[in-house]
This record gives sequence, structure tokens and C-alpha cells, in this order.
Amino acid sequence: MKKAKSVMQWGKIFLPLSSIRYFPPNFVLRNPVLEGVTAAFNAGHEVAVIVFNIINQKDLIDQLGQHHHYKLMKTLKKSFQKYIEEEGNNKDVITLHDYYGDGVTLIIKVNHDRHSISNIDILMKKITSEVEVRLTKLFPNVQPIFEAGYMFVERGDCSIQDSVFRAHRQAIAMAEKRVHSEFNEMVYTIGKIVSEKNITMLAQPIIDVATNKIYALEMLTRGPKGTALELPLPLFSVARQTGLLYKLEMIVLEKAFQQIKETRCRQDIFINCTPITLANISFTRDIKKLLKQYKGILPKQITFEVTERDSIDGLKDFIYNIKILRLMGFKFAVDDTGAGYANLNSISEIMPDIIKIDRSVIENIDKNSLKESMLKGLLLVAREAGSLVVAEGIENEGEASVLTRNKVDLAQGYFYAPPADLLACMAT
Repeated sequence: MKKAKSVMQWGKIFLPLSSIRYFPPNFVLRNPVLEGVTAAFNAGHEVAVIVFNIINQKDLIDQLGQHHHYKLMKTLKKSFQKYIEEEGNNKDVITLHDYYGDGVTLIIKVNHDRHSISNIDILMKKITSEVEVRLTKLFPNVQPIFEAGYMFVERGDCSIQDSVFRAHRQAIAMAEKRVHSEFNEMVYTIGKIVSEKNITMLAQPIIDVATNKIYALEMLTRGPKGTALELPLPLFSVARQTGLLYKLEMIVLEKAFQQIKETRCRQDIFINCTPITLANISFTRDIKKLLKQYKGILPKQITFEVTERDSIDGLKDFIYNIKILRLMGFKFAVDDTGAGYANLNSISEIMPDIIKIDRSVIENIDKNSLKESMLKGLLLVAREAGSLVVAEGIENEGEASVLTRNKVDLAQGYFYAPPADLLACMAT
């Protein structure tokens, strides 16, 4: 495969919501990329660079010849552009880059939580699937094979331009899984974090709206302080792409159990867990080991938060493990309800004790009657399922007042309390 060239060698920038703009081959990364990335950071979002490569380039050239191969590549890039414009989530797209290499690069903003990793995985699969369908219609005998990878743009001392370049390079490495590349560095880094269990747990209160008292505490994960993997979004994304997600999530559970025991916490504890991990054939066995190791922690104290952005389709042991864990006494919450690509299928399958409504529904709900109607609809779903409701991401009094008048059960966000260590949260 031809080595993909750097961002500085990209020739064009495609904007998803406007006409195509052209820049000279050695353009300096600026409007709209710098502005888009800066605006996303200022709004509290993260930015991901996603690379889509065709790995069977040589076979396609041999099959089509150079002229028709060029036509195929041109059609490929137009197909990506058309899909993003027609069906993609345009408000999250910063730009789609057509660089002179073997693929396409998409730069998007994502919510500041690790569950957006699942969202990105779904988006990558959906885009490649749709583009393959479009290409097959135009080239019936051609079957391009895609590989995709992504990385998050770091916030730090270096410029945004340099951070985007680095993220792009690492995304290519993730897609190609090249030997002697950044991919190997990432494997080494996340492997070291896992082997040394080098993560920190914070806690954030979940408040009873009626009494304004703490109902439960959610445990939140942070990677090594001051590193590129400190925030949960890049930490869990690298773990997922390098095959270490299950090990990392089991360390999260172990650390949470350890802190509960050390602080003698009696509050209910919420812990995030992906469907992939919950569906692992070893999960129930490993949970029993943790309970044996940390005697005194009762399953009824623990609520597993399952992100609704993750599809549970095709996860063979997911529902079976849920049933076993319920019999043991654990409770379940469906997280991120109402966000992104989420659907209500997981609610009907899991029948959760708690439904957590995503920040995207809650943000500025006091100024948006349609969002309040959406909240009322989700409250009806929750009542039908026999679930309590947590509204996430409450940041001001106006948003909190909407929860009160709609009799939402529980709330969580900086308006009530920021994340802190578990002992400090217990003292509030």
C-alpha cells in the first residue's frame, strides 16, 4: 500500500454543509479546521480524527487499470462527502478531508464522555457500509476493503495544528496497525497502564431532586495524570482499539470496589460498563472473585451503567449475564438515553432499574420546549418500564427547575457537585 501522506500534503478540504473549497497543496491548517477544533474545545467537546483507508488498492488497480482506478477513487471520495451531507450528523462534523493517499479523513466533535467511543465505532461501520453499497452500484464487480482507525486531538502545550497532525498520524497507525509505528507505542502505553493498574477513580453525586440529598455516587475513571490518556475518552478508545478494553474495565471495577471498602462507603455506587464487557463469558466469574476479595460489599449496592449508544445486537451472552447478575443482586442503569445513535431497544431488553437521560436532551432544556417534550416522552417510557430517571449534565438553575416541574426523580451534574474523590463526596 502507498504510504498515506501527511496533513500538510492534503490538497483539498471538503466542507459538509457548503460548497467545496480548495487550498494549495502545502496549505497551513486554518479555516475551517482550526476554527472548528477550537470552537469544539471551547464548548467542552473532544475532537476525533477518523481515517478510512482502502487496503486492497493494488488488487483494484490490477482489476480496473489505472484510469478506471482513478475514477473509482474519485467516486469513493464523493460518496463519503455525499453520505456525510445526506445522512451524517452534520452538526458534529468539523470537516471531511480528501488527501492525496489511499483514503479519506473525517474530523468530528464528540461528547466529553467515554461512551462516545462506541458512537465512533458505530459511525465508522455505518459510513463504510453505506459507501460500499454506493460504490457497488457504480462498480458492480469491485469490492473495496476498508480499514479504519481514529485518535483524539490532544489539548496541551503544542498548537492545535500540531495536535491535529499528530492525531491524524496516530489514526493512520491505528487503521493500518503498522509495525514500528505509533500503534505499537499506544499498545505499549495502554499495556503499561493496565499492567500497573495506573488509573484513578473519582466520584460524582447523583441527587434526589425532591429532597436535594445524595441518592448515589457514580464512579468515574481517569488515566495517568498529565498524559494523553488522562481523560476517559482517549483512555478507553485506545484500550478498545488495542484489545485491552475488558482488562481495563475489570481494573476499573477492582479499583472501585477497593475504594468502597477502604472508605466504608454505604452509598449506592454506579459504575460504567460497556455491553461488550458485560457480554464477556468470563464476566460473572470475575465479578464473583471481586466480591470474594472485597467482603462486605453487597451486590445490591452496585448499579452497572450500560451505555445505550452501544448496540447489544449479536452479543451472545449479554442478556444471560444480565440475568445471572440480577439474581446475585446487582442493579442496572441504561446510560445516554436519547443521545446520538441510541435507540430504545436496550431498555426493553434490559428493563433497567434506572434510565439516565443524556446531556444532549437536557442542555438548555429551559429554553427549548421541544426538548422538554422529549423529556416528558422519556419519562413515560421510564414509568412504563418501572425505572427511576436520572437527568445527566445539569449545569444551571434553569435546567434544574425543568426537572422539578416535571418530577424527574434524580439529577447529576456540575450544578449540584463536580467529580471529586470518593471520601470528599461522602462528606458532602
